Amino acid sequence: MINSPKVEVLHLLVKPGEAARLWAISERKLWSLTNVGAIKCVRIDRAVRYDPGDLRAWIESKKVNAQ
Repeated sequence: MINSPKVEVLHLLVKPGEAARLWAISERKLWSLTNVGAIKCVRIDRAVRYDPGDLRAWIESKKVNAQ
């Protein structure tokens, strides 16, 4: 039997629950940040998704140097 190479699935967008888990925050907090425009989202009909790149960019924008 021939071994097939592993295929890594790259998700371009993540669901709200996944995004909240990645950030270790509640979905309610994520919705709050989304509703005030702090976090960008993608709407596909009624579905809301988040771009992992936007999530990382937001994190980078919030980093501060400790003094």
